[in-house]
Amino acid sequence: MQSSQGFVAALDQSGGSTPKALAGYGVSEDQYKNEAEMFDLVHAMRSRIITSPAFTSKHILAAILFEKTMDRTIEDLYTGDYLWEKKGIVPILKVDKGLEEVSEGVQLMKPITDLDSKLNRAREKNIFGTKMRSVIKSANPEGIKKNIEQQFYYGKIILAAGLVPILEPEVDIKSVDKAESEKLMKLEIWENLKGLSDGEQIMLKLSIPDEDNFYHDLIEHPRVMRVVALSGGYSREEAVTKLAQNTGLIASFSRALLEGLTASQSDQEFNTMLGKSIEEIYEASIT
Repeated sequence: MQSSQGFVAALDQSGGSTPKALAGYGVSEDQYKNEAEMFDLVHAMRSRIITSPAFTSKHILAAILFEKTMDRTIEDLYTGDYLWEKKGIVPILKVDKGLEEVSEGVQLMKPITDLDSKLNRAREKNIFGTKMRSVIKSANPEGIKKNIEQQFYYGKIILAAGLVPILEPEVDIKSVDKAESEKLMKLEIWENLKGLSDGEQIMLKLSIPDEDNFYHDLIEHPRVMRVVALSGGYSREEAVTKLAQNTGLIASFSRALLEGLTASQSDQEFNTMLGKSIEEIYEASIT
């Protein structure tokens, strides 16, 4: 995870974002009657991606999973075990419970009230690390400070449990003061990194910055295992172009990875499309 070339596949759409992910895959809401059927369909989609011959450790370092995906199986193995044992890909678990309403220019995470039990289950299922997302909407210093402090608060609990946390304070790509938000956020991250002990490492998942190589100092920081970038609503073409301009920053794409994949494709069509996407994202990640 720390030194190999590749990127992180984000396959962690949760209950709120699953209908949109399925719609992009060509499965409309009238094709399932309830939540259980919806989650069956999205697991089938994820299983098709993970078992594809295009989905290998040659290009992919890790995959981020939704909790229900962690608890399900692929070819009689728990998803995390299948990823590691059959593919050599590191499994990571999304642990946040969604977002609060906007306040002081940010959306904090809702309290993760069941974090301890999630971490226990993650260890039992051989999960390597976690991911949790909050959002920065505008360059409000107090809001950004609270956002980053919350990420590190939970991050330290996750480190103490023996897992590696990915902190994801996403800066909204539509923000009118995105560059200023990124400056304030980086200062807060830098300050909070001082609170980590020797040997402790986190990962960061950040929006692709307005200024090329803006996160180079974080990428080089000894307390940071890896800095990965979210696609944030960009098309795959836009995302890979912007990513390639940032040396050492690697992808952790969801929508950009799934773009062009549909349930109606033959396996050959599906694998070809997925392989093309993976290759493009990989090339941008190794610049």
